[in-house]
Amino acid sequence: MRDAFSNALVRLATQNPKVLLLTGDHGYALFDAFRKRCPGQYINAGIAEQNMVGMAAGLARVGYRPFVYGLSAFIPVRVLEQIKLDIAHDGLPVVLLGDGAGFVYSHLGTSHQSTEDIACTRAVPRLSILSPADAFEMTACMDFAYASKGPVYMRMGKSDRGAVHTQPLPALQPGRVLKVREGKQGGLALFATGSMVRTALDVAEDNDATVWSVPSIKPLDESDICNIARASHAVVVMEEHSTSGGVGSAITEILAEHHPTRVLRIGVADRFSHHCGSYAYLLREHGLDAVAVKQRIDRFVEIL
Repeated sequence: MRDAFSNALVRLATQNPKVLLLTGDHGYALFDAFRKRCPGQYINAGIAEQNMVGMAAGLARVGYRPFVYGLSAFIPVRVLEQIKLDIAHDGLPVVLLGDGAGFVYSHLGTSHQSTEDIACTRAVPRLSILSPADAFEMTACMDFAYASKGPVYMRMGKSDRGAVHTQPLPALQPGRVLKVREGKQGGLALFATGSMVRTALDVAEDNDATVWSVPSIKPLDESDICNIARASHAVVVMEEHSTSGGVGSAITEILAEHHPTRVLRIGVADRFSHHCGSYAYLLREHGLDAVAVKQRIDRFVEIL
Protein backbone atom coordinates (compact mmCIF):
# COMPACT_ATOMS: atom_id res chain seq x y z
CA MET A 1 0.00 0.00 0.00
CA ARG A 2 2.86 2.40 0.74
CA ASP A 3 4.33 1.66 -2.69
CA ALA A 4 0.96 2.46 -4.28
CA PHE A 5 0.87 5.73 -2.34
CA SER A 6 4.41 6.70 -3.39
CA ASN A 7 3.80 5.72 -7.02
CA ALA A 8 0.57 7.72 -7.19
CA LEU A 9 2.23 10.77 -5.66
CA VAL A 10 5.14 10.63 -8.12
CA ARG A 11 2.75 10.15 -11.04
CA LEU A 12 0.62 13.15 -10.07
CA ALA A 13 3.65 15.37 -9.44
CA THR A 14 5.32 14.52 -12.76
CA GLN A 15 2.05 15.25 -14.57
CA ASN A 16 1.53 18.56 -12.80
CA PRO A 17 4.47 20.66 -11.54
CA LYS A 18 2.04 22.51 -9.26
CA VAL A 19 1.74 19.39 -7.07
CA LEU A 20 3.89 19.86 -3.95
CA LEU A 21 4.71 17.48 -1.12
CA LEU A 22 5.13 18.97 2.35
CA THR A 23 6.34 16.75 5.17
CA GLY A 24 6.87 17.37 8.85
CA ASP A 25 10.31 15.72 8.95
CA HIS A 26 8.85 12.26 8.28
CA GLY A 27 8.81 9.65 5.52
CA TYR A 28 12.37 9.86 4.20
CA ALA A 29 12.63 6.36 2.68
CA LEU A 30 9.00 6.55 1.56
CA PHE A 31 9.74 9.66 -0.48
CA ASP A 32 13.07 8.63 -2.03
CA ALA A 33 11.47 8.23 -5.46
CA PHE A 34 9.62 11.55 -5.14
CA ARG A 35 12.75 13.48 -4.17
CA LYS A 36 14.67 11.90 -7.05
CA ARG A 37 12.02 12.60 -9.68
CA CYS A 38 10.61 15.89 -8.36
CA PRO A 39 13.23 17.52 -6.10
CA GLY A 40 11.85 21.02 -6.64
CA GLN A 41 8.39 19.96 -5.49
CA TYR A 42 9.47 18.57 -2.10
CA ILE A 43 9.39 20.70 1.06
CA ASN A 44 10.53 19.46 4.46
CA ALA A 45 8.78 21.88 6.81
CA GLY A 46 10.42 20.35 9.88
CA ILE A 47 8.76 19.49 13.18
CA ALA A 48 6.38 22.44 12.91
CA GLU A 49 3.12 20.94 11.75
CA GLN A 50 0.94 23.97 12.49
CA ASN A 51 3.18 26.17 10.37
CA MET A 52 3.25 23.51 7.65
CA VAL A 53 -0.55 23.54 7.36
CA GLY A 54 -0.53 27.34 7.15
CA MET A 55 2.15 27.13 4.46
CA ALA A 56 0.03 24.64 2.50
CA ALA A 57 -2.97 26.97 2.71
CA GLY A 58 -0.93 29.85 1.31
CA LEU A 59 0.44 27.69 -1.51
CA ALA A 60 -3.06 26.50 -2.40
CA ARG A 61 -4.25 30.10 -2.60
CA VAL A 62 -1.72 30.88 -5.33
CA GLY A 63 -2.51 27.84 -7.45
CA TYR A 64 -0.41 25.00 -6.07
CA ARG A 65 -1.78 21.58 -5.09
CA PRO A 66 -0.19 20.74 -1.73
CA PHE A 67 -0.11 17.22 -0.30
CA VAL A 68 0.70 17.49 3.42
CA TYR A 69 2.17 14.36 5.04
CA GLY A 70 2.61 13.48 8.69
CA LEU A 71 1.80 10.85 11.27
CA SER A 72 -1.96 10.78 11.86
CA ALA A 73 -1.41 11.68 15.52
CA PHE A 74 -0.05 15.01 14.22
CA ILE A 75 -1.86 15.37 10.86
CA PRO A 76 -4.73 15.97 11.58
CA VAL A 77 -4.99 15.76 15.39
CA ARG A 78 -2.23 18.20 16.38
CA VAL A 79 -3.21 20.71 13.70
CA LEU A 80 -7.00 20.56 13.80
CA GLU A 81 -7.42 24.30 14.40
CA GLN A 82 -5.19 25.17 11.44
CA ILE A 83 -7.04 22.69 9.21
CA LYS A 84 -10.36 24.18 10.26
CA LEU A 85 -9.46 27.87 9.88
CA ASP A 86 -6.68 27.97 7.29
CA ILE A 87 -7.90 25.28 4.88
CA ALA A 88 -11.46 24.05 5.39
CA HIS A 89 -13.08 27.43 6.09
CA ASP A 90 -12.18 28.61 2.60
CA GLY A 91 -12.47 25.20 0.92
CA LEU A 92 -8.85 25.12 -0.27
CA PRO A 93 -7.73 22.09 -2.32
CA VAL A 94 -5.19 20.69 0.15
CA VAL A 95 -4.74 16.94 0.65
CA LEU A 96 -3.82 15.99 4.23
CA LEU A 97 -2.14 12.60 4.61
CA GLY A 98 -2.19 11.00 8.06
CA ASP A 99 0.05 7.93 8.13
CA GLY A 100 0.10 5.26 10.85
CA ALA A 101 -3.55 5.64 11.86
CA GLY A 102 -4.75 3.44 14.68
CA PHE A 103 -2.16 1.39 16.57
CA VAL A 104 0.58 1.10 13.92
CA TYR A 105 3.12 3.09 15.96
CA SER A 106 2.41 0.74 18.82
CA HIS A 107 5.63 0.88 20.83
CA LEU A 108 5.66 4.69 20.81
CA GLY A 109 2.65 4.85 23.10
CA THR A 110 -0.43 7.01 23.32
CA SER A 111 1.23 10.10 21.82
CA HIS A 112 1.62 8.25 18.50
CA GLN A 113 -1.50 6.05 18.57
CA SER A 114 -4.21 7.82 16.61
CA THR A 115 -7.69 6.48 17.30
CA GLU A 116 -9.62 9.75 17.26
CA ASP A 117 -8.69 11.30 13.90
CA ILE A 118 -11.93 10.39 12.09
CA ALA A 119 -14.04 11.79 14.93
CA CYS A 120 -12.04 15.04 14.91
CA THR A 121 -12.20 15.55 11.15
CA ARG A 122 -15.82 14.45 10.64
CA ALA A 123 -16.96 17.56 12.49
CA VAL A 124 -14.97 19.98 10.31
CA PRO A 125 -17.20 21.38 7.54
CA ARG A 126 -16.15 20.93 3.89
CA LEU A 127 -13.46 18.38 4.76
CA SER A 128 -13.73 15.03 2.96
CA ILE A 129 -12.31 11.90 4.64
CA LEU A 130 -10.83 8.87 2.87
CA SER A 131 -9.57 5.59 4.32
CA PRO A 132 -8.11 3.09 1.81
CA ALA A 133 -7.93 -0.60 2.70
CA ASP A 134 -5.32 -1.83 0.20
CA ALA A 135 -3.10 -0.74 -2.69
CA PHE A 136 -5.98 -0.65 -5.17
CA GLU A 137 -8.06 1.58 -2.91
CA MET A 138 -5.00 3.72 -2.21
CA THR A 139 -4.52 4.48 -5.90
CA ALA A 140 -8.22 5.25 -6.34
CA CYS A 141 -8.24 7.47 -3.23
CA MET A 142 -5.17 9.40 -4.36
CA ASP A 143 -6.77 10.09 -7.74
CA PHE A 144 -10.02 11.12 -6.04
CA ALA A 145 -8.18 13.43 -3.64
CA TYR A 146 -6.23 15.06 -6.47
CA ALA A 147 -9.40 15.61 -8.52
CA SER A 148 -11.24 17.11 -5.54
CA LYS A 149 -11.94 20.83 -5.55
CA GLY A 150 -11.80 21.07 -1.77
CA PRO A 151 -9.82 19.83 1.24
CA VAL A 152 -9.35 16.11 1.83
CA TYR A 153 -7.99 14.12 4.77
CA MET A 154 -6.73 10.63 3.89
CA ARG A 155 -6.20 8.18 6.72
CA MET A 156 -3.43 5.64 6.14
CA GLY A 157 -3.25 2.65 8.46
CA LYS A 158 -1.37 -0.63 8.51
CA SER A 159 0.32 -1.09 5.14
CA ASP A 160 0.95 -4.85 4.93
CA ARG A 161 -2.37 -6.57 5.63
CA GLY A 162 -2.77 -7.75 2.03
CA ALA A 163 -5.09 -6.97 -0.85
CA VAL A 164 -8.86 -7.01 -0.46
CA HIS A 165 -9.50 -6.40 -4.16
CA THR A 166 -8.20 -8.46 -7.08
CA GLN A 167 -7.78 -5.73 -9.68
CA PRO A 168 -7.56 -1.95 -10.12
CA LEU A 169 -10.71 -0.04 -9.25
CA PRO A 170 -12.70 2.38 -11.39
CA ALA A 171 -12.83 6.00 -10.33
CA LEU A 172 -13.95 6.31 -6.71
CA GLN A 173 -17.47 7.68 -6.34
CA PRO A 174 -18.04 10.05 -3.41
CA GLY A 175 -19.60 8.26 -0.47
CA ARG A 176 -20.05 4.89 -2.17
CA VAL A 177 -19.09 1.67 -0.39
CA LEU A 178 -17.39 -1.21 -2.21
CA LYS A 179 -18.49 -4.84 -1.99
CA VAL A 180 -15.48 -7.09 -1.38
CA ARG A 181 -17.32 -10.31 -0.47
CA GLU A 182 -20.73 -11.61 -1.50
CA GLY A 183 -22.50 -13.36 1.36
CA LYS A 184 -25.84 -15.00 2.02
CA GLN A 185 -28.81 -13.05 0.73
CA GLY A 186 -30.59 -11.37 3.61
CA GLY A 187 -27.74 -12.22 5.98
CA LEU A 188 -25.24 -10.18 7.93
CA ALA A 189 -23.65 -7.06 6.40
CA LEU A 190 -20.13 -6.18 7.58
CA PHE A 191 -18.94 -2.63 6.92
CA ALA A 192 -15.24 -2.00 7.55
CA THR A 193 -12.67 0.64 6.72
CA GLY A 194 -8.90 0.68 6.35
CA SER A 195 -7.01 -2.11 8.08
CA MET A 196 -10.19 -3.73 9.41
CA VAL A 197 -11.45 -4.72 5.96
CA ARG A 198 -8.94 -7.56 5.94
CA THR A 199 -10.19 -8.67 9.37
CA ALA A 200 -13.79 -8.49 8.16
CA LEU A 201 -12.94 -10.81 5.28
CA ASP A 202 -11.16 -13.19 7.67
CA VAL A 203 -14.23 -13.55 9.92
CA ALA A 204 -17.00 -13.31 7.32
CA GLU A 205 -17.05 -16.95 6.24
CA ASP A 206 -18.49 -18.36 9.47
CA ASN A 207 -21.68 -16.31 9.11
CA ASP A 208 -21.49 -16.12 5.31
CA ALA A 209 -21.61 -12.34 5.67
CA THR A 210 -21.39 -9.78 2.91
CA VAL A 211 -18.39 -7.47 3.38
CA TRP A 212 -18.35 -3.83 2.31
CA SER A 213 -15.27 -1.62 2.34
CA VAL A 214 -15.77 2.05 3.25
CA PRO A 215 -12.99 4.05 1.56
CA SER A 216 -15.05 7.27 1.56
CA ILE A 217 -16.04 8.09 5.14
CA LYS A 218 -17.16 11.64 4.47
CA PRO A 219 -19.24 12.02 2.40
CA LEU A 220 -21.07 8.75 2.99
CA ASP A 221 -23.89 7.84 0.62
CA GLU A 222 -27.04 7.54 2.75
CA SER A 223 -29.00 5.63 0.12
CA ASP A 224 -26.16 3.12 -0.25
CA ILE A 225 -26.10 2.44 3.49
CA CYS A 226 -29.88 2.21 3.83
CA ASN A 227 -30.31 -0.08 0.82
CA ILE A 228 -27.69 -2.48 2.19
CA ALA A 229 -29.30 -2.43 5.65
CA ARG A 230 -32.76 -3.14 4.16
CA ALA A 231 -31.37 -6.18 2.36
CA SER A 232 -29.56 -7.47 5.48
CA HIS A 233 -30.53 -9.18 8.72
CA ALA A 234 -28.28 -6.88 10.75
CA VAL A 235 -25.23 -4.62 10.41
CA VAL A 236 -21.73 -4.77 11.89
CA VAL A 237 -19.23 -1.91 11.52
CA MET A 238 -15.51 -2.45 12.13
CA GLU A 239 -12.76 0.15 12.43
CA GLU A 240 -9.35 0.65 14.03
CA HIS A 241 -10.64 3.83 15.63
CA SER A 242 -12.70 4.88 18.62
CA THR A 243 -16.33 3.80 18.57
CA SER A 244 -17.12 7.45 19.41
CA GLY A 245 -17.46 9.53 16.29
CA GLY A 246 -16.00 7.08 13.78
CA VAL A 247 -17.43 5.11 10.87
CA GLY A 248 -19.70 3.13 13.20
CA SER A 249 -21.16 6.36 14.49
CA ALA A 250 -21.65 7.72 10.97
CA ILE A 251 -23.46 4.61 9.75
CA THR A 252 -25.56 4.34 12.92
CA GLU A 253 -26.61 7.98 12.61
CA ILE A 254 -27.76 7.41 9.03
CA LEU A 255 -29.71 4.26 9.91
CA ALA A 256 -31.27 5.83 13.01
CA GLU A 257 -32.79 8.53 10.81
CA HIS A 258 -33.75 6.51 7.76
CA HIS A 259 -33.86 2.78 8.54
CA PRO A 260 -33.54 1.83 12.22
CA THR A 261 -31.94 -1.58 12.62
CA ARG A 262 -29.56 -3.47 14.89
CA VAL A 263 -25.95 -2.26 14.54
CA LEU A 264 -22.89 -3.69 16.27
CA ARG A 265 -19.98 -1.23 16.39
CA ILE A 266 -16.56 -2.86 16.75
CA GLY A 267 -13.75 -0.43 17.47
CA VAL A 268 -11.68 1.05 20.29
CA ALA A 269 -13.56 1.52 23.56
CA ASP A 270 -13.48 4.82 25.48
CA ARG A 271 -10.02 4.29 26.97
CA PHE A 272 -6.31 4.55 26.26
CA SER A 273 -4.02 1.54 25.82
CA HIS A 274 -3.01 0.00 29.13
CA HIS A 275 0.40 -1.12 27.88
CA CYS A 276 2.84 -0.59 25.02
CA GLY A 277 3.63 -3.53 22.78
CA SER A 278 3.56 -4.77 19.23
CA TYR A 279 0.80 -3.90 16.77
CA ALA A 280 -0.60 -7.43 17.11
CA TYR A 281 -0.57 -7.12 20.90
CA LEU A 282 -2.51 -3.85 20.86
CA LEU A 283 -5.14 -5.28 18.53
CA ARG A 284 -5.62 -8.10 21.05
CA GLU A 285 -5.71 -5.71 24.02
CA HIS A 286 -8.45 -3.67 22.37
CA GLY A 287 -10.38 -6.67 21.04
CA LEU A 288 -9.70 -5.93 17.39
CA ASP A 289 -7.90 -9.15 16.46
CA ALA A 290 -9.78 -11.70 14.35
CA VAL A 291 -10.48 -14.05 17.29
CA ALA A 292 -12.05 -11.35 19.46
CA VAL A 293 -13.98 -9.84 16.55
CA LYS A 294 -15.43 -13.24 15.62
CA GLN A 295 -16.52 -13.83 19.22
CA ARG A 296 -18.31 -10.47 19.39
CA ILE A 297 -20.09 -11.08 16.09
CA ASP A 298 -21.16 -14.57 17.18
CA ARG A 299 -22.62 -13.20 20.42
CA PHE A 300 -24.39 -10.45 18.47
CA VAL A 301 -25.89 -12.97 16.03
CA GLU A 302 -27.09 -15.18 18.89
CA ILE A 303 -29.28 -12.45 20.41
CA LEU A 304 -30.77 -11.15 17.16
